[in-house]
Amino acid sequence: MLRGLAPVAGPGTRLLLLGSFPGEASLAAAQYYAHPRNQFWPLLSRLFDVDLRALPYAQRLLELQRRGLGIWDVYAACEREGSLDSNIRQARANPLAELVAGLPRLRGIAHNGGESARSMRLTRGLAAHCWRLPSSSPANASWSFERKLAAWREVFALCGLL
Repeated sequence: MLRGLAPVAGPGTRLLLLGSFPGEASLAAAQYYAHPRNQFWPLLSRLFDVDLRALPYAQRLLELQRRGLGIWDVYAACEREGSLDSNIRQARANPLAELVAGLPRLRGIAHNGGESARSMRLTRGLAAHCWRLPSSSPANASWSFERKLAAWREVFALCGLL
């Protein structure tokens, strides 16, 4: 059984961005979105107009929190070979309601990709707004970077992060 990462969120969080479960590279590095081809950090760098990839990981997380973005995953633990969401088995959910209860400024929850979005039936009741964003994963090749960026920008703007 693989175990996920701790949430990155605090009382100033206005948007909670949920992935499904960290990939192999992220688990090995104990860092969110550590795979070099994942577009998470490049997307946020463009949205916030700061090169987050150039910052040490701890500083990246502080920058996200300073800007009102929280990150976590819908699954706390699972069995999986490789990094593909389609290989997730025996998933155990994170206590999202408990986290959200401590986020007084939360405006919305965004799901990073389809597997995470399967939990929208649960997360819709946790925040005023809930969105499905195109996955930042390199496996999501059907969306160009610019198209992903536009979709993410819309949600981030609605939550007051831009």
